[in-house]
Amino acid sequence: MITPVLLCGGSGTRLWPLSRKSYPKQFSPLVGDTSLFQASAERLSGEGFAQPLMLTNSDFRFIVAEQLAEIGIDPGAILIEPEGRNTAPAILAAALWLAKDDADAVMLIAPSDHVVPDGQAFRDSVAAGLPAVKAGKLVTFGIKPSHAETGYGYLELAEDPGDFSARPLDLKCFVEKPDQARAEEMIAAGNFLWNAGIFLFSAAAIIDAFRKYAPNLLDPVGAAVDGGNADLGFFRLAGKPWARAEDISIDYAVMERADNLSVVPFSADWSDLGGWDAVWRNATQDARGVATSGPATALDCDDTLLRSEDGGVELVGIGLRNMIAVAMPDAVLVADTSRAQDVKKAVNALKAKNAKQATEFPKDHRPWGWFESLVIGERFQVKRIVVHPGAALSLQSHHHRSEHWIVVEGTAKVTIDDQIQLVSENQSVYIPLGATHRMENPGKLPMVLIEVQTGSYLGEDDIVRYEDLYARSPDD
Repeated sequence: MITPVLLCGGSGTRLWPLSRKSYPKQFSPLVGDTSLFQASAERLSGEGFAQPLMLTNSDFRFIVAEQLAEIGIDPGAILIEPEGRNTAPAILAAALWLAKDDADAVMLIAPSDHVVPDGQAFRDSVAAGLPAVKAGKLVTFGIKPSHAETGYGYLELAEDPGDFSARPLDLKCFVEKPDQARAEEMIAAGNFLWNAGIFLFSAAAIIDAFRKYAPNLLDPVGAAVDGGNADLGFFRLAGKPWARAEDISIDYAVMERADNLSVVPFSADWSDLGGWDAVWRNATQDARGVATSGPATALDCDDTLLRSEDGGVELVGIGLRNMIAVAMPDAVLVADTSRAQDVKKAVNALKAKNAKQATEFPKDHRPWGWFESLVIGERFQVKRIVVHPGAALSLQSHHHRSEHWIVVEGTAKVTIDDQIQLVSENQSVYIPLGATHRMENPGKLPMVLIEVQTGSYLGEDDIVRYEDLYARSPDD
């Protein structure tokens, strides 16, 4: 059996404004009806695969659990990284975790934000790498290039890939992201693959590789695994030893130094959706190369991507050529397709001016549901709050604000100090400043209410929690 290890704690910015630190691209349905994370989990499930192991951070742990439940996948474990330390510590933690039960456990390391339309072809490539794993090799997967891409690292093969069929080949070296001229030279040479960042090996083999090439990681990561603790349905790695682990990628720590690597080519369609230009290439296009999503309309446009991520925002493009336009409720991106990689620069510019749109997603996802701010004034705020069936907010109070709740869909069970009442559609309730209160959804359908806050301070940190079903800390 192969244990998929999905890395889903990243917070990339190249697909801003849809992807942000608080809700990154892997949890969004960029291609198809499911999120990239869900598609990745489904691709690595079924015959021959064990329950997946997830590595994420505290902010995303409930999103991971919720999205897996939506597609009917029960994870073997969800490990919570106390802070991001790059891929090498994360992969070592997964290996040490699996080795507790089976040192020979076979691990498939995969990012959770890739697009692979032909899932069976990918599973066949994984199967092709198993003989090399049994021989003690570390297997990486390389993508047959479709063009001279400067946004990827490359793998130089030591032998002719021939028809790029899936079989273990010898690796000569890793190549950093090239400039355009070098990328074109490598494509012409024919023995270079894109580095997909996907790996297959046994837990014992990768632990041995860390022991040989990155021994400084073994003690802190091992202590983080051994000293971790169960947290509801998750396992939280110990924070203090984890903080001592070097922030380093698996390529730099191990792969570029190892002498027992094999590469399996993958020649079917693949994308890491590393920019809006990649989203456009993977989207359904009309005869003029125009791809639209949501309430978007293109008039006399060519080779253009138009996406509106809000049903209330109509996006219209007229006479556009090689353009990207993405509209969110709180931000709009307009860029030439050739400048797609510069979106990161835009995010940095927004951070420099303290614009919350740089990192904060319009919807704030919580374990019980989500909320979004509709109107914000100097001393008031209006929110829409959606609570999942059977879910409940924490028992809490506020120092600086009072609240009015108006139920617009479903029924809310409301606790205010020592009183409990049911509030149905078109009914409202008032929570005075300082009152201890809780909101629950006792029904079988989502409950929606409008919350009106008034007070001198309306920040999310004005919450005193007394009881919480999800064992959150005050900072969660």
